[in-house]
Amino acid sequence: MKIGIDLGGTNIRVGLVDQNRLISKQTAPCPKGTEKEVLEQILALIKKVMSEEVTSIGVGVPSVVDRERGIVYNVANIPSWKEVHLRQILEDEFHRPAFINNDANCFTLGEHYFGEGKNYNDFVGLTIGTGIGTGLIFNGKLYNGHNTGAGEIGSLPFKGKDYEHFCASRFFDAFETTGVELGEKARENDGQALKTWCLFGDNLGCLMEAILYAYDPQAILLGGGITEAFPYFKDAMYQRLKEFPYQESVTRLHIAPSKLKDAALLGAAMLDE
Repeated sequence: MKIGIDLGGTNIRVGLVDQNRLISKQTAPCPKGTEKEVLEQILALIKKVMSEEVTSIGVGVPSVVDRERGIVYNVANIPSWKEVHLRQILEDEFHRPAFINNDANCFTLGEHYFGEGKNYNDFVGLTIGTGIGTGLIFNGKLYNGHNTGAGEIGSLPFKGKDYEHFCASRFFDAFETTGVELGEKARENDGQALKTWCLFGDNLGCLMEAILYAYDPQAILLGGGITEAFPYFKDAMYQRLKEFPYQESVTRLHIAPSKLKDAALLGAAMLDE
């Protein structure tokens, strides 16, 4: 058995995984206070699922990680976490080996072991939410980079800012709405909402072109709540991809939303593999 943890600025999810199956899960809000308060919440949730059979603990965090030493830096949406020696803390507390990695990498590992990613040796996991996270599977293995930051293509320049401003939740700020609200309006066949999703899809198509140029993967698997609106931006995304100069790469590329629930948590549990 293994424990996987998906640490987010809003919620902390901790799960017990046994033989490729999530058998128990605990979820709690992430405290907005001190570093210690966040740690105490994590430790309390781990204790709720811990058993003698647990062999390792894996954690996905939205930050840069020193993977070798298990140190996380400047965690997104958790201001108190500037430098946390998380691996040492967990190993001292639970006496099991702990593994720390970037949350987008954990999402991608979850897809690789449990989801549609099982079908591909080379694919990109793309999480679309407050920002954009990217994980890379090359030759059937996760590519981390030196600081678990490989593939963070959302930070590349685009339209005077970066892709995150136009292909994640910040895109909707310019229209004084949210992805959830716009999705509801699109389901009601609201014309303006549908046009806005088309613009979002065009932007995302540009991001897909950048991914093709950089990695030429077999597949791009999408995670995050915004992907629930995939039917409303898919056509515009593919319309933009018609302008990509190497159409054979587009034809052979599979793009789809993840169907795997708790992908990041499951991937975190597999960090010891």
